[in-house]
Order: sequence, then C-alpha cells, then structure tokens
Amino acid sequence: MARIDVQCRYCNSELVYKHGYARSGEPRYRCRNGQRSFQMAYRYEGNTAGIPEKIVEMAMNGSGVRDTSRVLGVSITTVIAHLKKIKARQGQPATDSSGHGV
Repeated sequence: MARIDVQCRYCNSELVYKHGYARSGEPRYRCRNGQRSFQMAYRYEGNTAGIPEKIVEMAMNGSGVRDTSRVLGVSITTVIAHLKKIKARQGQPATDSSGHGV
C-alpha cells in the first residue's frame, strides 16, 4: 500500500487527516491546526493557489471581469466571487460623523 505524505497548503502542518471526497472524486483533507479543508489537486483552475491574487492584481490594473476571466481561464462568476470576498474583507466604507460616505 502506498503512502502519501500530505502537508496543509495553508500552514504547512503535517497534522492532516482525510476528510472525504470532493464531487469530482478527488480526496479532501483537513488540517488539525487551522481547521481548514483542502485538496491536493483541483480539476477547476479557479481553485488553484495564486488565482485569487492574480484576479485582484488584474482588477487593480484596470482589467475588466470578462478580460480577467478569459486570460486566467476561469468563469466570470468565479472572478466576481473572488472580488466580492476581497471587498467583504476590507469592511464597510469609511463614514464621517453624520453617517455619510467620505
């Protein structure tokens, strides 16, 4: 029987256990330290490492959603979802004491 040593892709911990299978049939793993689940290989390009950073970088350089989608080989929905996640992490827009946007 072959054994595969798996490290968490987020914290590089080796405290990882098998956590079922994805719909694509790929095995999923879960980190005991960070409690995050991940796969070793993804079938869809939008889930691979580095894609969210590329999406944000292209948006900051003025590329549109369709252009970003075409260049990276992901769907428009994926691009929009990643941009919404970034917006949500940044929090609410700044307001002055009257409650209006600055």
